[in-house]
Amino acid sequence: MNHINIRKFGLAFGLTGALLYLGCALVMLILGHNSSVKFFNTLLHGIDVSSIIRMNISAIEVILGLVQTFILCWLIGACIAGIYNASFHKK
Repeated sequence: MNHINIRKFGLAFGLTGALLYLGCALVMLILGHNSSVKFFNTLLHGIDVSSIIRMNISAIEVILGLVQTFILCWLIGACIAGIYNASFHKK
């Protein structure tokens, strides 16, 4: 039947997560503090992020966050594909 390639599905999840991370960083870079707070407050259904948002993020932190996000999303995608594949019983 249908079988998902675990590595490819993990890669798709990982790259999607990395793109979302970069998009978030780009929004913060372009909008600045006040507009970023407004943007994320509306995105998060009214949760006030003004006390936790930090704008002075170093390049090393961005790179490490990007790598961590990719790895975490890759693992999530691989788990989903593995569980999906395991749910089929061959007859």
